[in-house]
Amino acid sequence: MTNNSLVGGAYMQHQINFQVILVQLLVSIFLCINLLLIVTFFSKDVFYVTMRYILFAVTLLSDSLILIMSDVVLILHYFHFTVPAGMCVIMSIVLLLYMFVTPITLTAMSLERFVAICMPLQHAELCSAHRALHCILIIHGLSAIRCIVILSIFFASASHRFYTQDIICSVEIFILRRWHDHVRAAISLFYFLIMCITIVYSYIKIMKVAKAASGENKKSIWKGLRTVILHAFQLLLCLIQLWCPFIESAVLQIDFMLFINVRYFNYITLFLAPRCLSPLIYGLRDEVFFHALKNYALCGLYKKQSSDLVCSSN
Repeated sequence: MTNNSLVGGAYMQHQINFQVILVQLLVSIFLCINLLLIVTFFSKDVFYVTMRYILFAVTLLSDSLILIMSDVVLILHYFHFTVPAGMCVIMSIVLLLYMFVTPITLTAMSLERFVAICMPLQHAELCSAHRALHCILIIHGLSAIRCIVILSIFFASASHRFYTQDIICSVEIFILRRWHDHVRAAISLFYFLIMCITIVYSYIKIMKVAKAASGENKKSIWKGLRTVILHAFQLLLCLIQLWCPFIESAVLQIDFMLFINVRYFNYITLFLAPRCLSPLIYGLRDEVFFHALKNYALCGLYKKQSSDLVCSSN
């Protein structure tokens, strides 16, 4: 019986080691892709004076920050490193804040397409680079409201002794009572309901304009419609993430190893992958950004080959 337990424990430890290594590999790849997209954004003046590209850059920076912060928390948790509770609270606040910056920005990007197609005469005024900066502040403000509510409940419930402890960091530190989790889920679902209504409204309005359009204009409008559908899909992935804690809690009651595997699967497919693949798909779909990305990548490769030739000739 003891030998079986030891073998089972060794197998579990080996499996967890492999999972952590795979996460580090994926995070590194995703960060490199996001970094390439960010560098491409700063390579042309047209990108940082156009609202949709500015908002696209916001999602890239937000997702990259979440990738880094969540990976740091994962490593701390895996190696059982304890940190002061105050530091963990700060790290968790950043994660809570920026987890909602991306979906709210996606909603804003859908509205920008709505204005461009349904209100073309007002687009230059409403979607200027100056207005984009105001939009970014509003996005962070809306994301902060949810964060403030969660923090207010936490600070009202946590004892003074809690802040003097060293703990293993996790975002779950804010859930001191079971109803705290229900409040957080209710706020998140309310946010996503508003965002889904906004995207559906944009889709319906653009659809009406697309049916009435003709020629090249119709082709451009249908492309904008497909962009809104992509944003809706990205938002759906974010919405599915909300249900993960409930699924994981139910699985935990059945089997602990199954819980670890389900949580790992959710983290890879629903948390990490969308943070890279969705921006990459959006960047490849946009013709202007795709050409800039291709030229930047090929130029870098050409320069590397040229320098290698020079070195070999010397």
